[in-house]
Amino acid sequence: MGRKNRNKKTTQGNGASGSTEEKCSQQPSAGGKEFDDYMEIRDTVEKIRAIQKDVSLKPEKKDERFTKFIEWLQSKKVDTSCVEIGKFEGLGFGLKATKDLKEGEKFLTLPRDLMMTPKSAQDSCLGPFIEEDKILQVMPSVVLALHLLCERRTDGSPWKPYLDILPDTYSTPLYFTPEEIKTLKASPAQSDCMSQYRNIARQYAYFYKLFQSESVQQSLPLKNVFTYDDYRWAVSTVMTRQNQIPTSDGSKMTFALIPLWDMCNHCNGLITTDFNLEQNCSECYSLRKYMKGDQNEHDRMAVKLGISKTDPLFEKKSELLTRCGLLASRTFYLHTGELPVDSDLLVFLRIFQMDDETLEKYAGSNAAELRDVLGDLDMVVSKETETKVWSYLETRTTLLLRGYDTSTEEDEELLKKTKLSPVERLCVQLRCCEKKILQSASEFASHRKQKLQADSTT
Repeated sequence: MGRKNRNKKTTQGNGASGSTEEKCSQQPSAGGKEFDDYMEIRDTVEKIRAIQKDVSLKPEKKDERFTKFIEWLQSKKVDTSCVEIGKFEGLGFGLKATKDLKEGEKFLTLPRDLMMTPKSAQDSCLGPFIEEDKILQVMPSVVLALHLLCERRTDGSPWKPYLDILPDTYSTPLYFTPEEIKTLKASPAQSDCMSQYRNIARQYAYFYKLFQSESVQQSLPLKNVFTYDDYRWAVSTVMTRQNQIPTSDGSKMTFALIPLWDMCNHCNGLITTDFNLEQNCSECYSLRKYMKGDQNEHDRMAVKLGISKTDPLFEKKSELLTRCGLLASRTFYLHTGELPVDSDLLVFLRIFQMDDETLEKYAGSNAAELRDVLGDLDMVVSKETETKVWSYLETRTTLLLRGYDTSTEEDEELLKKTKLSPVERLCVQLRCCEKKILQSASEFASHRKQKLQADSTT
């Protein structure tokens, strides 16, 4: 691997250029220009990938890797009798129950020393970098990604059986082609995908320069083999598998990669994970009756909402939202099912639509009680506020629906008749699901508004 000339901003050796970092650090453009910026960054990244193609890791996946993984877990006293690893069509490998589970039944216990955490990263060769680098000190997910790569490049890593069963590739936005990004037009996911790509390219360029500096010890496994493809893989692994657990002293939460548990396909209401500080282990419970062979799924759609700073009541609304644990501008979610609106969104919408008199009414309320009251669907803040809430949600979801180029029916036909790549199919399924969620939310809001009108006439 060639050493980079620090006086030039060009791509040399097998790494990232200074111009890549500068380009990715510029403020993203709005509208159609955002896609053009994405393509410009992508062009640079693809050139880097071509240079590094013979350096990136190409692990051999052997049939016995899952057997060795289970044997490794059992050698660490992990009881795996309630679950097994299975392959699910269109989903890859995951966990399924080997027997019926009762509600509240503990089915899996995993000790902390099996987990990859920022603490285990600090105890590794990455420790000195974490102590010195401000980015690593505040971004535990990035620490985990680099921790993964170091362990993959380390002979005799204690996590080798776990590393061997991780997927070779992912369907995260970092792997999307431009054509696949285009299929997400009108979906809020499109801008998020491009933003994520930009951020990871910037991170890669930053750490490449760091690892090539003369102060980095030769013993660092990544010094001469830190490639974009490997970093993309590591980030995607963390992105799709990390969980939160308390630190050893229980003072705060930290991120962790939990072998075996991270193969569960999570669903609200089905499974919960608790951490037993006394036993220093993660305990997994079923929240309802769970039949042998069951998997799970849960869909929701992100919607960005915010209160304009030009709103004359911005300060009062913002203060009330803060007391409820919410920001004046953030991402909320619409859900599938009979109740598309969760308590976070309901609290925001109600405060967003309050007039000055109503804001004053709730200003002195206890914070916990305030959150409970405003998040209660059956609560009527005031007829005027409630009418505005549901009218706004109905209008907003209807407008979002109109932004798509295809209808739900057209998407469903496309999924039936057309040969699509796995990611293209995923994108079409996503926008189809989003439209169903938006339609359901619009109808729900309309029904709530009509009910308010009917109640006022009786």
